[in-house]
Order: sequence, then C-alpha cells, then structure tokens
Amino acid sequence: MLATPECSALTQSEAGAPPAPVDVGCRIALGFDCGRIRIGVAIGEAITGAARPLAILSARQHQPNWDALARLLTEWRPDWLVVGVPRHADASASASTLAALRFSRQLHGRFRLPVATVDERLSSWEAEQRYNAMPTAERRRQRTAGLDAGAAAVILETWFQQRRSLC
Repeated sequence: MLATPECSALTQSEAGAPPAPVDVGCRIALGFDCGRIRIGVAIGEAITGAARPLAILSARQHQPNWDALARLLTEWRPDWLVVGVPRHADASASASTLAALRFSRQLHGRFRLPVATVDERLSSWEAEQRYNAMPTAERRRQRTAGLDAGAAAVILETWFQQRRSLC
C-alpha cells in the first residue's frame, strides 16, 4: 500500500485555497521523509513516475542541515520538492505533522521552488517491504540509503501517481 495524496501545494495560499495543478514542465523532483533525527531524500523523474532513494540528511528537531540540502538542490536541480506529511490513522494531525508542514514552508521560503505535500501514512512500511523483497546483494548496496530515503521514494512515487490521475 502506498502513501495517500495530501493534496496541497505551497504555490497556493494555505488559507483554504484548492491545490494548484502541478506544472506540466516538471521533470525532476526531490522527495523528503522528515524525522526528528534523519530526513530521507529521494530523486524521481516525472516521465517514468519512478523514484529512488538518494540520501539521508541529519536533522536536529526536524531541522535539516540546510547547507547539505542546498548542495543536493544545486546538484540535482529539481523542478519540484515533495514532502511527506505524517498523520494519525484517523487523518488527524500530530506534532510530526506540524513539523513536516513547517519544513515544507521553510523549503519553499529558502529555495523558492514549488513544494507539494503528500500524506505519508504507510510509506515507511512500504519502503521496508520493498527493501526486504530485494535480493541480498542489492540490500547490501541499498543499506547506505536506508529506509528513510526509501520512504521518501514511496512518497515521491505517490505524488507522481497523483499528478497522473489529475490529467
């Protein structure tokens, strides 16, 4: 089961405005799975709708190493950023929800790129299932990217699927 669409984009006002349609010019997107200690990062391509784990950034209280993040953005030059937003099973918000939304606003404010959010429920579970299904040799290679970056890939693929369903 994949994460479900959160349906918001920071290119619109967060005061109840409907989400903006995703720019059809999007080619590359970076996805983020936020945590208090680590932030998983994935890279994806809109044409294929596929994403892969890219990196794990260290964080302190949901705040990334902004310089490391800026280096990733400079290297990969994404058109969009996608942040996973955790929610309780009943869709209610938690402290982590608020931290992820704050992170998405900070990304937009610092880097002036469009930022979308996706409900990330079950993304970590899906990433673990994918990891466990890999052959042993592949698992060893993927170990450095970790499950957090794998969850970011699930989040990004969910966003790509959401975009396709809007067309």
